[in-house]
Amino acid sequence: MHGEQSLHLARQYDRVIDRFIVCEVFLARLALARGHVDEAAAMLSQSYRTARQKNFVLRIPEVVAAQVPVLLRQGRHDEAMRLAQAHALPLSEAQVHLARGDAAAALALLDGLYAHADAGNWADERLNVMAWQAIALHALGEGDRALRRLSDALALAEPEGFIRLFVDKGEPMRQLLGAASAKGAMLEYVGKLLAAFDAEPRPGERKSAQPLIEPLSPRELEVLQLIAQGLSNQAIGERLFLALDTVKGHNRRIFEKLGVSRRTEAVARARALGLL
Repeated sequence: MHGEQSLHLARQYDRVIDRFIVCEVFLARLALARGHVDEAAAMLSQSYRTARQKNFVLRIPEVVAAQVPVLLRQGRHDEAMRLAQAHALPLSEAQVHLARGDAAAALALLDGLYAHADAGNWADERLNVMAWQAIALHALGEGDRALRRLSDALALAEPEGFIRLFVDKGEPMRQLLGAASAKGAMLEYVGKLLAAFDAEPRPGERKSAQPLIEPLSPRELEVLQLIAQGLSNQAIGERLFLALDTVKGHNRRIFEKLGVSRRTEAVARARALGLL
């Protein structure tokens, strides 16, 4: 809610400042964390086009850095690597290497990034790289070194209460935290992180009892409700603080899942299935 309100306010100044791009990237990351991969992809594609059109060059790398994990979740590794290299984002390149199973290449990049962050005394960047280094070491079969690196990262992170920094790194980090817990490392903080993982939607997980082969996402259900109320795409976008292209993308997926081609058919089908 607060993120959407921030975006609504920031868009009032989109002709002169780029703060609305920051809000869009935040909401896209939130959508990805909720398991709404297609929604995150659509939002970031729109943000990328807007940043280029308005020449917000300083925001483009930020958008691309958010696009890379979305592309990886979609299995589009080559596209993710092209973007990371084109915009000189070594941390994103390292993520792609890890997704491809090339942990050695990832670690080489991460070691350089750590040295750079350490020299600049950039605490948050250094902590983020340390967490990725632990994952890369674990993937290389160096379990003891991985746990030592993770323990160092946890010691730095606990006073600030970092959660997403670890949870957003997915299943490899969950496994590492489980191993740390088994060794009795920082049990309270590690327990909190593992509980956050347990609350996360898992890829491919279906929690809906909808009578559809591919259930509508919570956001798609929200859009469907507004379609049933007769709101236009523009009005839906304003109500939900979404770009028009994002709303149209939701419409397309709703129609596909319901097996219809028009709004009136979608509403009738949804009512027949008890979705409205």
